[in-house]
This record gives sequence, structure tokens and C-alpha cells, in this order.
Amino acid sequence: MRKAFISPTKYVQGEDELFNLGYFVKTFGNSALLIAHPEDVKRVRAKLDYTINKFNITLVESNFGGECSREEVRRLQGLAKDNACSCTIGLGGGKAIDTAKCVAEGEALIIVPTIAATDAPTSHSAVLYTPDGQFDDYAYFKQSPSVVMIDTTVIAAAPTRFLVSGMGDALSTYFEARATSNSYSNVNAGLPCGVREGACGPAKGTNTALALAKFCYETLLKDGPSAKVACDCNLVTPALENIIEANILLSGLGFESGGLAAAHAIHNGLTSLAGTHHYYHGEKVAFSTIAQLVLENADQDELQEVLDFCIAVGLPVCLADIGVDSVSAEELLEVARKACIPEESIHSMPFPVTAEAVAAAIRVADQLGRNYKQGRGA
Repeated sequence: MRKAFISPTKYVQGEDELFNLGYFVKTFGNSALLIAHPEDVKRVRAKLDYTINKFNITLVESNFGGECSREEVRRLQGLAKDNACSCTIGLGGGKAIDTAKCVAEGEALIIVPTIAATDAPTSHSAVLYTPDGQFDDYAYFKQSPSVVMIDTTVIAAAPTRFLVSGMGDALSTYFEARATSNSYSNVNAGLPCGVREGACGPAKGTNTALALAKFCYETLLKDGPSAKVACDCNLVTPALENIIEANILLSGLGFESGGLAAAHAIHNGLTSLAGTHHYYHGEKVAFSTIAQLVLENADQDELQEVLDFCIAVGLPVCLADIGVDSVSAEELLEVARKACIPEESIHSMPFPVTAEAVAAAIRVADQLGRNYKQGRGA
């Protein structure tokens, strides 16, 4: 059996870690293309100026347009070439990070998230969009980022909703990896056939990835509520540090090397409902995780534990929590059909899945969440 595991070359997190950015740039050369939204640059300007002076490096600012499109990638690759940049830095949220991955194409890449809202920073994949923000395609590269650097002080200063959304994304990691393991399905780390010409074929997840995914879940339960309070106060505590690591590193390694299953596929289907568009990825994944547990008829104690956690940190537990106050049977079936298209990760569940079964699971998950909130007087 062929198995695969993928990870960044180096992961480092700590308070004021951005002061050390220049050190990592110097491992590649003396200059870097900085891909970041101007507002994110403004937030950390003092730290960037410090590291530029301390390590005598040049950061070429790119005036990133905000969309990870083919046009923007080509423009930025030209800018990097014209300025003989030694490496690429993606600083900010998901779009800046994915754009940096596409520009670097798997070489000399430093990722600096300013929020802990998803597990994308460690991965070797990116999502491309059209210039007007419509989904275009997925991109995969030969390796994960060279360096993932997390300044926990910056994360603590960001709105708490980002951190909570990251917990929602991380919440699915163990349950999806468990399902993938039970079904012996392929994982992204193996570069499935057809992803890229010359790829060496599909692979299963490792026991290491499954163990990391489980530890991710355990960390969320233990430290999630306290980390949320710390972020509300804009303070770095051990609990916040642990949740940042869970959201970014444990979940990132878990999803890519452990596998995705129903939760992310259901999330993708739910995006067809207009009401969900104002909610973050992780918020929708949290509800989708409950739907996956219903779909697989998970142990009731486990389902209760997940509901308790979501309420404790403020994650959605029903459709109304992600902007869907009402949905018809036909609309829900359409959501389920999109979740069940042949290429979706839902087929990594360890049993055959139909659109009708998924629609039923979403409806029941919604009602369970509503009942739970009513029972708590919410």
C-alpha cells in the first residue's frame, strides 16, 4: 500500500516572530517579493521595517490586487523577475497566501498568516479565481511552503471571529481523516492521478496524519473556549498558542495527509445558498461537520460533544446560523447533488453516499442544532 505525508520544511510560531522574517529571507538571498493586501502591510509595518533594517534585506511590495487570479499571478511573477527577488512572501489571509503559492510554484516560499482562520497556510495547494471572484481551478505544487511563520501577537490582535472560524475548519479534520482512513481512500499528499502530469500516482494517508488529526480535535476541546477569551482580550496565552497551532499546523497536516470526506463536500454544496455567502469557510464547515456525523450515524455522545464545543466557542450548529432561515426540499437536494459530484471528497466516506442521504443528513443536523439551542434557551 502506497502512503504519503507532506508538510512545510519549517514551521515556527511565537510572539513578535515577524521580527525574524529577514532571517528566513536571507536563507534564500537578499530580497523578497511581498504579496500582501495594503491594509495587512499597514498592520505590521513597524515589524517589517525592523526586520528589513536588522537583516539588511529588500522587500519588494507588490500592491496585491486582492484576488488570486491567473492574471494577478502573471503580473506578480513578472514583478519578481524584474526585481530579481530571491523568494516570495505571502502575508495576510487566504487570497494573499494562495497567490504567493502560485507565484512561487513550490520554490522559496515563506507564508506569514495574519489570521488563524483556515488550515491553508501549510498546504501545497491553492485555489484560483477569475478577476471578478468566481471559482476557476485548483493548483497543486511539488512541495509545501519552505517556511510557515506565525506571529502570535498579530493573530491575537485580529478579530476573534477569524480564530473561531479557524476552529470550525479544524473541527472537521479528525472526522474527515477518520472516514478517509476507514475507507482506504486517497489523500491530497499523494497527488492523485490527473492532478499534474508526471505525478507518481495516488496514495493513502499515514497513521501519523490520523494521529495528528485526532490531537487537533483534542486540542480544540481542551483549549478552544479559553483561547477565544484570550483573543477577545487581544492577549497571547498558552491556550491561544495551542489553538493557533491546531488551526494552522495540526489541521493543515491533518487534512492534506489525512484526507477530506463529507464535511468539506457538504460545505461546497452549501455555498450555492445565497444566505451562506456572508459567512466564513470555517463557520460553514462546522455545521457541515455535524451533518457528516449525522450521515455516518456517529455515536450520540460524540455528536453531543461536538455540539457542546460549537456552542462554547460560538460556531454554527444549524442552517440559520449560516444565514439560511428557510430552505425548500428541492433546494436542499440541489445542495446535496453538488456535494456528491464525482470528484468531491464525500466519496471518501466508508460507505456509498447518495444525494438523498446527504439532504436528509443536512435537514436532521439542522433540526438537531435548533433543538439543542432551544434546550439551552439560546
